[in-house]
Amino acid sequence: MSFSAHPDPARETHGDWIRLQTLILLRWGAIGGQLAAITVAWRIYKVDLNLGACFLAVGAAIIANLVSVFVFPLNKRLTETQAMLTLLFDVAQLAVLLALTGGLHNPFALLILAPATIGATALRTQSTVMLVAATVAMITAIGWVNLPLRLIDGTPIRVPALFEFGHWLAIVIGVVFLAVYARRVSSEVHSMSEALLAAQLALAREQKLTDLGGVVAAAAHELGTPLATIKLASSELVDELEDRPDLREDALLIRAQADRCRDILRSMGRAGKSDLQVTSAPFLQVVQEAAEPHADRGKTLHIAAGPLPGGDPAHPAVLRLPELIHGIRNLVQNAVDFAAQDVWIDIDWTPAWLRLRIADDGPGFPPHLLGRIGDPFMRRRRTGPQPEPEPGGDPARPGYEGMGLGLFIAKTLLERTGAELSFANGSDPFLSAEERPERCGAIVEVRLPRDRLTPRGGPLGDNPRLTP
Repeated sequence: MSFSAHPDPARETHGDWIRLQTLILLRWGAIGGQLAAITVAWRIYKVDLNLGACFLAVGAAIIANLVSVFVFPLNKRLTETQAMLTLLFDVAQLAVLLALTGGLHNPFALLILAPATIGATALRTQSTVMLVAATVAMITAIGWVNLPLRLIDGTPIRVPALFEFGHWLAIVIGVVFLAVYARRVSSEVHSMSEALLAAQLALAREQKLTDLGGVVAAAAHELGTPLATIKLASSELVDELEDRPDLREDALLIRAQADRCRDILRSMGRAGKSDLQVTSAPFLQVVQEAAEPHADRGKTLHIAAGPLPGGDPAHPAVLRLPELIHGIRNLVQNAVDFAAQDVWIDIDWTPAWLRLRIADDGPGFPPHLLGRIGDPFMRRRRTGPQPEPEPGGDPARPGYEGMGLGLFIAKTLLERTGAELSFANGSDPFLSAEERPERCGAIVEVRLPRDRLTPRGGPLGDNPRLTP
């Protein structure tokens, strides 16, 4: 399973995200507000309105809603183009209504912000820009072309020119700011959602591999009895076919193959047996297991382990959690991807903490991205010109086609075990090649709480209760 082709949510088409019913309900709310505003202005504040034209503009929205309700199913999801056209219609309808009721002198002109803000949360950047540009153009047009507001006695309702310009400027700035803000937040939410889905898929894969041992042990146990029966029956046939050598050879073959199946199942049972010696292991062994898939990718892995002052000299045992193994594996993979020749994996511990430090001799993390390491869908760490990729592979990442989201998945999974991660570079990027230390590349440090990883009752768990 690979995530190398996983699309960037910031670039993918966000079609089929909005239900038509959602926009219909929002439009019904807008229609109700428009009718209420027109009625209150006419009946209570005695504003002289062109009621026919105003109700015609509102009627257009009503007709559009009714057509949508009767023509399309309620669960229809709009494509990118359909959603943009729907929101453009709402902007145009509101602009026409504002033009009939004083333009920028109407305090409700601020509501024209709504369609652009909604579009920014669901549409791509290109569609959002088009919607914002149309909104700015329409609000500018109604500032010049509009029917002035008057009371029934002819008194004009106008704001000073300076306030009118300020109202226009506030709306334009509001449209742009809210669209950018909503677009930014929406992109991050969708990116995080996609990245978490990838992390869950990675964890599910590791969990399936872990559970496979139990399935193998159960199969070995269930098949043991019928194989024993086959062996017993074949042994009896061997004794009874002393005078039939041709058939006796077949019976001997059946017994030999039954013995072979028994040996295979016994081996599988030992490998898949779900006991504490399998579910827990020394931390060094767990790290070696996690790093093993990347040991033959052309880079040298240097693994060292030892206690810090005050720590127990014995290697601590930890639970073989899928989150722990897969998270460490992704960190090692990232180091191997960008190392020049060597990767160093150092393990040490105290009575309270386990510490894993992974360093390489590659280019390191870009300094301006250190604060964002672990965020999903970041660009690759390697800087500078890249070699042309070879068919079927990447020369910068030998022996591996890429999983994508590696650091995010590693950070997410390890933090589920209570780990704390920090990212740094081993040297100053402005140093010359001769001045850089051996471990000059990226450094990832993981601190794991021992109380959450140590098997209950010690490395082999509690002593089981013996029953007579």
